[in-house]
Amino acid sequence: MRTLVLTGEGFSLKDLEAVAHRRVRVCLAPGAARRIRASRRVVDRLASRGTVSYGITTGFGRFSDVVIPKDKIGQLQRNLIRSHAAGVGDPLPAEAVRAMIALRANTLARGFSGIRLETVERLLALLDRDVIPVVPEKGSVGASGDLAPLAHLALALMGEGEVFFRGRRMRASRALAAARLHPVELAAKEGLALINGVQMTCAVGGLALARAARVVRAADLAGALTVDACRGTDVAFDARIVDARPHPGARASAANLRRLLAGSGIRESHRDCGQIQDNYSLRCMPQVHGSVRDALAFAGRVLDIEMNSATDNPMVFARDGEVLSGGNFHGAPVGAVFDLGAIVLTDLASISERRLERLLNPSLSGLPGFLTPDGGLHSGFMMAQVTAAALTSECKVLSHPASCDSIPTGAAKEDHVSMSPIAARKFAAVVDNVATVVGIELLAGCQALEFLRPLRSSAMLERARARVRRRVPAWKRDRFIAPDLEAGRELILHGLDELLADLE
Repeated sequence: MRTLVLTGEGFSLKDLEAVAHRRVRVCLAPGAARRIRASRRVVDRLASRGTVSYGITTGFGRFSDVVIPKDKIGQLQRNLIRSHAAGVGDPLPAEAVRAMIALRANTLARGFSGIRLETVERLLALLDRDVIPVVPEKGSVGASGDLAPLAHLALALMGEGEVFFRGRRMRASRALAAARLHPVELAAKEGLALINGVQMTCAVGGLALARAARVVRAADLAGALTVDACRGTDVAFDARIVDARPHPGARASAANLRRLLAGSGIRESHRDCGQIQDNYSLRCMPQVHGSVRDALAFAGRVLDIEMNSATDNPMVFARDGEVLSGGNFHGAPVGAVFDLGAIVLTDLASISERRLERLLNPSLSGLPGFLTPDGGLHSGFMMAQVTAAALTSECKVLSHPASCDSIPTGAAKEDHVSMSPIAARKFAAVVDNVATVVGIELLAGCQALEFLRPLRSSAMLERARARVRRRVPAWKRDRFIAPDLEAGRELILHGLDELLADLE
């Protein structure tokens, strides 16, 4: 297992996935440790002198004008975590919580938070020992960051609340003891340092963004299968066409489609049939799939900045010896792009579902209805299309932006909030829905090829068909279909990586 060294810079989406799935160990770079110590010295100096400084010697939010006695400063930080651990709903998946921990540690590695080095190291020890705090998925508005989710994380660090450990949900105090970790006794500023920022938003949305990148490549694969099975033309993917309107995503998608269809015997069998152009869901794939690619690439650039940013409040500038209050914790940048991601992926589901209709409708495809050889007695893919339609419609509801909403909180101190965690959770739900829709198209495209034998598709598409057939046999008669649809989804998300690696 390799080691990921946190510097506060260069943390990538691939790193996020690696941490989430326990493929790396995580530690702090020496430079990060020096920055953390330097900012901590500023906090210790202010606390020892009793200097009035927000969140260090004062209360929080509406109580920022209340000065806290020196002997109560530690209690202030512990009270902050306990009172802010107000999340509700189902626990986040362990992968998302691991990602949260790494993201928060990388933010602290920037050295603007005033936290003690030993506290950051204890946070990383949770990752190393796989002690996963129970973090409810709901309760954050993305205002001063994801306060409630991050407070649940910090609560476990204090030995309070609950965690998952060795496959069981248990009290944090018990798990820490079993993992040979001591609870952290929070000191001045440390509660704030652990909870200001949108690391829950970035963890959930970032992992969804990584899945989305696989889905959009797989959509080119599934779409190419549909084009060939429907005996469509590849003319619309000609490089001269997309180069005349050179959006990067469209050019990449068209290149993929040309490569996927190259050498297809099915295409050659009808090259002189006289059909000039196909319907939009086939012909406009580069433009639609490409717009999804471009939007997700933009989201990735925003996320790269956010994952490597200091998001605390107040921020400690060790070189100047100053502590300044600001708004870097606000989730607006990431909330907006995760909303955008949900919108464009919903369009991807929509075009995939329409291609599925062309495969299953015999008046459009010239193939047996619902791709069953004995229609009437057998229903074939009839209900699979209904499932795809249902998920596509659900995506349309989920793609309503969360980031355009705001409800003031904190006695109007927090009078404009981002709703970024809601945007991230909706985006994640859309990604999983679209993976299923594209998976259904993939299965239908492979089934359609069965009716065109002895003609064969391209080498790449035949490889894809063979890979699918290792998981899902051809349909000769009706059978329990739900496991096949789940297998299709898993193939889109995980099972085609070798094939998709050859695509742009």
